[in-house]
Amino acid sequence: MRRDGPRPFSFYVLAAFFGLFVLFLYGPTLTILVLSFQGPQGGLTFPMNGVSTFWFSRLWAGLGVVDIWAAFRRSLALGLVVMGLTVTIAFFAGLAFRKGFFGQTPLFYVAVASLIVPSIVVSLGIGLEFRLIDEAIKMLAARTGWAFLQDHGTVMGLFTSALGAHLTWTLPFGLLIMFAVFNRFNPAYEEAARDLGATGPQALRHVVVPIILPSLVGVALFGFTLSWDELARTSQAIGGRNTLPLELQGLTTTVTTPEIYALGTVTTGVSLLVIGLAFGSFLAIQRRRARRVTLPGT
Repeated sequence: MRRDGPRPFSFYVLAAFFGLFVLFLYGPTLTILVLSFQGPQGGLTFPMNGVSTFWFSRLWAGLGVVDIWAAFRRSLALGLVVMGLTVTIAFFAGLAFRKGFFGQTPLFYVAVASLIVPSIVVSLGIGLEFRLIDEAIKMLAARTGWAFLQDHGTVMGLFTSALGAHLTWTLPFGLLIMFAVFNRFNPAYEEAARDLGATGPQALRHVVVPIILPSLVGVALFGFTLSWDELARTSQAIGGRNTLPLELQGLTTTVTTPEIYALGTVTTGVSLLVIGLAFGSFLAIQRRRARRVTLPGT
């Protein structure tokens, strides 16, 4: 619609405010991105000293005593597992809550309570819980003399305590998304599938899942990105091997070159890649649906 006359002064005030808000959100990321491409004599602040990919090559070679690529692989593996579990649990929980069952209201509040509990408190609680499990195993080994328990170290690790800590953060978001999706899901689609002879699993696979697939992609995106950069909930529950955010936090006190900016650029690039893949998947789903639409009378 074409607008007649000049825009009011309030438009420019609000536009300027929005511009400052966007700059506040993305300015730090853009600053790190620019500074990571400095020359060999570059520092941690402006002005830049040359332009090159020197610090990325240094990053690729490793950061001294820190095996940064091992931490990268650990974070990537953990993020993928968290993503898969978040999508699966949230999907079936959404189905269960749609049907209703005894005690669903208290269970819902328990499930989302971790969103309002400070992350460091959750991490400390999970760490303490697994330390108590370790003590119980050692006591059992001392009393029974079982050989396979004698060399027990700790049950804390990437796919035990750290996985649980991350799920306390990602699952509530996944559940809330699935609850919103199923609240507006029209059950007439399932009824039509049943009338045509489909069983429950067939209706779920061929009707429900294709309809809500974009939302499942969104839950997967939430699960991975929240796990990928999670720091506080991991700090006390990771065990002996750090994830990438923890290594990055440690490097902020020891690395005084743009290598750390190069690492930040790489990690941000991974997050953007995941977002791009999710958006591409959504577009592919939309195009596939459009191709399936048949014209009336054909």
